[in-house]
Amino acid sequence: MSYAIVRNEKLTRTKAQGICVHNDRKAKNHTNKEIDSERTHLNYYFKKNNLNYVKEFDKLKKENDLKGNIRSNSIIMCEMLFTSDSVFFEKIGEKETKRYFEESYKFICNYKDLGEENILSAVVHLDEGVPHMHLVYVPVIHTKDKEGNDIDKVCSRDFWKGRDSYRQLQNAYYEYVTSKGFDLERGLPVEETGAKHEKIEDLKKLTNFENTKKVLDNIKLELPEVPDINDIKLIKLNKEKVENEIIKPKDDLITKLYNENVLLHKTLWRQVVLVDKAEKYQKERDKIIADNKELQNTVKNLKHEYDEKNYNLVIDFNNKRKELEDEFKEKEFAFEYKYRNKIRKLEKENTHLHKVVDRFYETVDKFINWICNKFGIGESKELVKHFENDTNTLIDPVKQLKHEEREKEWDLER
Repeated sequence: MSYAIVRNEKLTRTKAQGICVHNDRKAKNHTNKEIDSERTHLNYYFKKNNLNYVKEFDKLKKENDLKGNIRSNSIIMCEMLFTSDSVFFEKIGEKETKRYFEESYKFICNYKDLGEENILSAVVHLDEGVPHMHLVYVPVIHTKDKEGNDIDKVCSRDFWKGRDSYRQLQNAYYEYVTSKGFDLERGLPVEETGAKHEKIEDLKKLTNFENTKKVLDNIKLELPEVPDINDIKLIKLNKEKVENEIIKPKDDLITKLYNENVLLHKTLWRQVVLVDKAEKYQKERDKIIADNKELQNTVKNLKHEYDEKNYNLVIDFNNKRKELEDEFKEKEFAFEYKYRNKIRKLEKENTHLHKVVDRFYETVDKFINWICNKFGIGESKELVKHFENDTNTLIDPVKQLKHEEREKEWDLER
């Protein structure tokens, strides 16, 4: 399992100058042979310093009126180193590596209420060994002066107050990065390991595989030179005996050792080839896993977008349906209102016609009675009867209509 590694180093003015040259790659000839200048362009900053660290410190102190008794040998800033091992970074891939350092940067911005404004520089190096980030900050504490006024003060001693201050840092950092989804073990602080603080180049360790490569490089397959017995005057007289009993057995032994050495070389070389292939397949596997994780995240995002769009479609559909229902109800009400008025109008007209008909009946009765009285024609009923017989017309219009309908039916039946 890989570890979440964070280291802190306190810097004086003199030390800060050298650290700045190294971190910003200002040196023409690097003393650190691990640095690959052809990869330096891959380095990137989360916060870039415009001046060197000391000048940035002086500027920050002046602009923010930072208090503190600063002497020539005082600790004026600190450098944090964030990293893990190569296995971890190869496994998570380039994008997640950048996110790891970005989260580390956010962590220290909020650690002990430091504030991003007190960070001078944060640079990620990808041009030497294992990826790592150098973060340089001014240890500012928020306190009060003797009069009780709030002040900001440069004081590394108080910022890292307490024997377990680094243990607290390790705990806080481990909890933070694991909460962000990075599968790491908790790193061990100096207080627990008793180890001396080491820089990134000193943290590299040699593997058994690399030892094997060294062994291969040092193996010599040439046969050692055998002295020419003719040049040895002391054995000239007994040349045959010396050759058979001394030289030949030694030659045979050397040849045997040489053959064994060749066999060992082949065995070791096969091991190297096998490990090389294993490393290649492991990198490919880690890349596939990283790609697969990225693909899963893409699928998850697409699903989220689909669900969101589907939700919006449902909302839009419900809103549209409600609009149509409201529109239908409105039209239904208007239609009902329109025909209700017509029905009322017809009912009113019908009532009026009933009154007209009733009044007509009364008028006809009065007229018949008046005729009978005027001309002395007897009873009105007799007169009506004679009228209906002579004209084949009924005085009652309702009865007349029924009579006409019956006649039509009779005509149809004939």
